[in-house]
Amino acid sequence: MNLRSVDLNLLVVLDALLDEAHVSRAADRIGLSQPAMSSALDRCRQLFGDRLLERGPGGMVLTPKAHALAGPVKDILASTKSLLDRNEPDLMAIRQTVRVVTADYPAVAIAPELHRRLARTAPGITVVLMPWHGAAAALEGLGRGTIDLAISVFPVVEADFTRRELLRESYLVVMRRGHPAAAGFDLEGWLAHPHVLVSGRGDTKGPLDEALARIGRERHVGMVVPNFTMVLPLVAGSDMIGLLPSRCLQDGDDAFVTFPPPLAVEGFPLHSAWHKRRAGDPAVQHVARLIEDLILALPVGG
Repeated sequence: MNLRSVDLNLLVVLDALLDEAHVSRAADRIGLSQPAMSSALDRCRQLFGDRLLERGPGGMVLTPKAHALAGPVKDILASTKSLLDRNEPDLMAIRQTVRVVTADYPAVAIAPELHRRLARTAPGITVVLMPWHGAAAALEGLGRGTIDLAISVFPVVEADFTRRELLRESYLVVMRRGHPAAAGFDLEGWLAHPHVLVSGRGDTKGPLDEALARIGRERHVGMVVPNFTMVLPLVAGSDMIGLLPSRCLQDGDDAFVTFPPPLAVEGFPLHSAWHKRRAGDPAVQHVARLIEDLILALPVGG
């Protein structure tokens, strides 16, 4: 193919069309009229020898070739942007949205200070904190370009992604001050009261229950909640016992007491990750650095 005959602006159009799967929304996104976008779609179809978008039961759908093109198109656009943006970026001049997927922990702990630091260093960056649906979904979003940065536990990532370990977290048992199990806390006291289990999928058992089963014991799960932020209010007003990452707890909170688990409970690493096409994006990398600094600064409770 003769590249001189190709309008590379069509890749910008194609990227929007593949993301939106909708001509009008893609046109709005890049500032074209709908007739101009329809014309550009026809040119993309001729360039790639494929329909790219077809009508389906619920609207327009991507053809198999369009799905295959989505990642490479984003990579080419990111590489081109990096090539052209070789000067040190002026963070104060950036106007950009950065979409970050993270669970409630550590989002609740870092969000206020993240906003304050961005207001000082890059006020034109808008951070969108998106709900966490698991590591696999986060990586899929990074690959598709619907997410820019993810904070989660990523045991393994493919070569297209960059993963950084931010810290290793451990668990603490938490209960209200004056709880009957607090005096002489041990395994028996721990298991004598109902537990709060955190599960985004609604599971009623977790790795701890498997560990207890191996020694012939079990616990009673009094309530399952979808995130860690719900644990402390429940524990504060009942005899339920929680198990939280240590940085979810703040020193000096007299309402609670904490203990190391009387049975070994494996901790976890916390990672940040992004697709390599975002490696040269100054806004994404600035947000990534701020989040990393804030997470590393979180105090360990207990």
